[in-house]
Amino acid sequence: MRASRVGVIMGGSSAEKEISLRSGQAVFAALGEAGHDVVEVVLGAAVDPFAALVEADIDVAFLALHGRLGEDGCIQGMLEVLGVPYTGSGVMASALAMDKLKAKELFRLHNVPTPPYYVFDGKSAADVEEVHGSFGFPAIVKPRREGSSIGVARANNMSELALAIEEALAYDDSVLVERFVKGSEVAVGILDGRVLGAIEVAPKTGLYDFRAKYTPGLTEYHMPARLPPARYRGVLNLAERAAQALDTSGAVRVDLIVTEGQNEYVLEVNTLPGMTPTSLLPKIAAAAGFGFTELCEAILSRAKLQTGSARPRAASGLIELPEEQAEVVSRRGGRGARLRSA
Repeated sequence: MRASRVGVIMGGSSAEKEISLRSGQAVFAALGEAGHDVVEVVLGAAVDPFAALVEADIDVAFLALHGRLGEDGCIQGMLEVLGVPYTGSGVMASALAMDKLKAKELFRLHNVPTPPYYVFDGKSAADVEEVHGSFGFPAIVKPRREGSSIGVARANNMSELALAIEEALAYDDSVLVERFVKGSEVAVGILDGRVLGAIEVAPKTGLYDFRAKYTPGLTEYHMPARLPPARYRGVLNLAERAAQALDTSGAVRVDLIVTEGQNEYVLEVNTLPGMTPTSLLPKIAAAAGFGFTELCEAILSRAKLQTGSARPRAASGLIELPEEQAEVVSRRGGRGARLRSA
């Protein structure tokens, strides 16, 4: 099925805006070359996202957003209201996956191993030692609701921990402190429930942070991950369980740590993986037989609404919109809820 008008939603107002623009432009070019009627919808801090989505008048949304307000269920909720099918996971799964604390709580509920952790909720730096207690070092510090390893740092002692927490608090008022687990970093790609494979990530700097992720030459990639066959299958199975625990859908990337012993730990689940030239999902998909354009089209073909209703709620009078927006939503009816064949 081919949509008559595809909007590639990119940009946003999170710290990952530039990465989102790279992803969105790559997807836009691929879908355009494949013959789709495609338009860029660029969001930003000065742009009313709801108004931008209404004015774009699209039939389906390809989400190339990353970070908060784009990957956390907010844009997904707007698209549900408008009746526009979208790629990726639904509102709740997106919100849960973006919140590292809630995701870890669900991992534990579903017996998915994840490194020990605690949350530092914005107290002053003077409180760090008391909160950390006997947790030990090294520790990994992360903003609770950010992606692309933004604000992530390793702390080997109390002074480094205090500094790392202070820097992470610039991105979020809540910080996750996680036990450092020595091992190989592995990412698993999943497309609509089908596990595509696992890639091993070997950053030359030792930590797969924002710079290592997006600077060509700073990270080595091994596809497939260098694991014995039985253990490789176990890693794929664990990633699948993690994605199911959060009820994700569409294209998903699961990040794990694989130790030299027999332990694997899930770090997080990404519901809108990067689609840049250095991103992991396209590398994994390529090994599974998907060219970049084929991957984009496969993701697009799975776009849908996930509330169980194809009609915008505004048309039933359940929410109030400005008059001009309500008129557009009403006129659309269920138009955005179907993909039309070419």
